Order: sequence, then C-alpha cells, then structure tokens
Amino acid sequence: MKRMLLFMVISVASAPLFAQKVDSIYFHLYTDSLKKGQHNYINVDGKMSNGRWMPLTHKEIIFSCTSATFEGNELIIPFEFIPEKVTITAVLRNNPSVRIEKTIWIKTKPDGDLPTKDEILNGAPPRKTKNKNR
Repeated sequence: MKRMLLFMVISVASAPLFAQKVDSIYFHLYTDSLKKGQHNYINVDGKMSNGRWMPLTHKEIIFSCTSATFEGNELIIPFEFIPEKVTITAVLRNNPSVRIEKTIWIKTKPDGDLPTKDEILNGAPPRKTKNKNR
C-alpha cells in the first residue's frame, strides 16, 4: 500500500513536466558564423504547446552535419576545414517530423587583438592594428 501511494505521489508530482509537448524547434544562434578549430555551441529552443520556450540539448535533439561532427550540442569544425559554410540539421528525437535545417558560414577573418590590461583598467583607447586579411 505504501509503495502504491508513493508511486501515485511521484506520478502526480511529475505530471506537469510531461504535460506539455514540443510543437516546433528553432535555431537561436549566438553568432552569424562558426569558427574553425573550436567547439561551436548550436542552440536549439523548443516552442512548447503552452507557448513557452525551452532550451533543448542533444538529449532531445538529434544533430547532424555532413561535413563536420557533433559532440552533444557542439559542432566541431577542424582547423583544416575548407568549405565556406556548413548545413546542420536538428531533429526532435520523440517526433522526427519536427526538424529544421540551417546553413551557417564559416568565419574567414582572424580575430583582432584583445585589449591590453592598461586599456581595460585605465580606459586607454584601444590600439589600432592593421590587419591585411580584413
């Protein structure tokens, strides 16, 4: 009897967690291009049936890319990567008909120099650097 009561309490307490389902998924990327030699986090949010948004991970989404590899939500693009862009696909695990695809460019220009300690602490104007690749 105690076990049955405990099961009922757990079932009722967890019911709201599973009452809503994911209606659609969207990419909400933090950048407009991906970097070579880094783990690029691919953010996918699910719009729930109640209108709320929920971040999704590789536990809920199957990620794929024909020209790079995923580790969880992170797309890994090797340094020697040659194409200018990648196309990634995200599919909802419990409903494969919910899927999205996006093409994202690979960053080609190098990052600029970081500000020096003096520039940060004393408000010194940032250094001007000439970069031939910009």
